Amino acid sequence: MKDAWSARRYDENARFVSDLGRGVVEWLKPKPGERILDVGCGDGALTEQLVEAGADVLGVDASIDMVDAARARGLDIEVADCHELEYFNEFDAVFSNAALHWMTRPDAVLAGVANALKPGGRFVGEFGGHGNVAAIRTALSAVIKQHANISNAPDTVWFFPSAKEYQSRLEATGFTVERIALIPRPTPIPGEMTAWFETLAAPVLECVPTAKRTAIREEASALLRSVLCDSEGNWTADYVRLRFEARSSSKARCFV
Repeated sequence: MKDAWSARRYDENARFVSDLGRGVVEWLKPKPGERILDVGCGDGALTEQLVEAGADVLGVDASIDMVDAARARGLDIEVADCHELEYFNEFDAVFSNAALHWMTRPDAVLAGVANALKPGGRFVGEFGGHGNVAAIRTALSAVIKQHANISNAPDTVWFFPSAKEYQSRLEATGFTVERIALIPRPTPIPGEMTAWFETLAAPVLECVPTAKRTAIREEASALLRSVLCDSEGNWTADYVRLRFEARSSSKARCFV
């Protein structure tokens, strides 16, 4: 898939995503000297917090624009497809915020994470869970189908599992799940819903012709106005997050 991410647009329209990720950093509790892998690090806002806690952190992300923005913070970042992580027994912890729902082959990601961790290492993350942006997805799907006759566009790029499903996937990869929860989080967003679509649904809109994207954003936004926008013009996205803490096997294993 083409790199649809823009670090500039993300900073302007979606900074709340990393701001709200501080809770999952608290679950991680990074310790000085720990070696941590940040999977889907984006522009490095939370990676930076892990470094400030004294950890030795490597961030990975598939978006070159995001990687450039993270490197501009002075962070150690690599461009990588997180479905194909190539680390073995290197990290005390793996961390991820607001990224795993973009990885539609979750078992491949989990195998890579399990390989990357030292025996007994922890995997802590948060991402979109079952029901995440349900109204937004419904409106966007309906408008895309009307304009481009594509009925499954959002579902091809988003993975929003239930807690039960993700726990099963973790356990099948050898993890012990210490805690996992779906967290409803209605989230005020800056500006208009069209800006949310342009920034956070950009990979979805890559499947439709460029000439149709403005109309799709505007029509989907109009459908959602009565549901997600208040009388003063303030928008709230219907987020549901899945947060978890799991621990790898105490014995080294290799998943391929």
